Amino acid sequence: MALNIAQKLRLTSVVLGTASRKDLAAAFRAVNPKTAFDIGRADKWLQGRAQPREHSVYEDWAKVLRLERPGAWIAESDLPSFTAAIAARHGIDAAELERRAHAQAEASSGHDDKGTGLALAGTYACYSRAWSPYYRGQLIRGRLSIEAGPGAHAFTATFRETLPTGQLQLGGPVTPAKRSLYLHLKEVGGEAQFFLCLFPQTQPVSVLGGYMIGPAIIGPEAQPSLTRILLVRLRDAPAAEQWGGYLPPGTSIAADLASLGIVMEHPEAVDRQLGQFLSADSDGGVNQIPPSEYRAILDVFDRHWLQHAG
Repeated sequence: MALNIAQKLRLTSVVLGTASRKDLAAAFRAVNPKTAFDIGRADKWLQGRAQPREHSVYEDWAKVLRLERPGAWIAESDLPSFTAAIAARHGIDAAELERRAHAQAEASSGHDDKGTGLALAGTYACYSRAWSPYYRGQLIRGRLSIEAGPGAHAFTATFRETLPTGQLQLGGPVTPAKRSLYLHLKEVGGEAQFFLCLFPQTQPVSVLGGYMIGPAIIGPEAQPSLTRILLVRLRDAPAAEQWGGYLPPGTSIAADLASLGIVMEHPEAVDRQLGQFLSADSDGGVNQIPPSEYRAILDVFDRHWLQHAG
């Protein structure tokens, strides 16, 4: 019989220094790429509503903690024994370990905890399809900077594109919500407005994706426009302010990211995946992104971010 699974997982998370379920799952994948530990079921395990049924999960768990004990011991041990064992193995005071685990449980009670929210802050390379009829079929790259405000969930964004007509800059609030991440951006010194509706952010916030709506800036007539957009988080912000704009036809997004310090493995596969995502048409007149399609991209960039952490 498995005992105290939720508490044991929190203690494990503290020992590993993982900030989210995704990070914890990555730790299990590191010891077994085919592990049965997954994020969806981990939510239930951490809430005490279910427990792992596959024996292999407990065997992977023992490897994650580097314990010289069988997986069955992790499942069946009482909480004090489990705490003492991992505290001794990793050189952490047992009382301090319990305190941190308790604090983590309180902090993770909300959907968008403070840690996940603060991880939004940074600089992103933004890729979308050009709205201008003069650049039809080409990609345009923008630069988005998100800064944290005084509150735990207060953020502002600045978006820039370098156009043939000059520098376009918009700014406005960023609003994390349960079902989406919203950005309402207004042109500095102008009247253009962009609205971004993105998938909710998840740790480690390596990439964001969704839709951007607004007017075509360069064109002979007014054209309300909609495009898919991907925002790839950069580890280091480029120094040049004149940055981004229409990309030449056939530009490799993977190569462009490499020039910004994000060197992806299998760049050809990344280009195919991102190209298909950005070029997808509406389904029956309704523009919606299948979660599985975005999740596949998230998985690629999250793995890359975690592999190069630190």
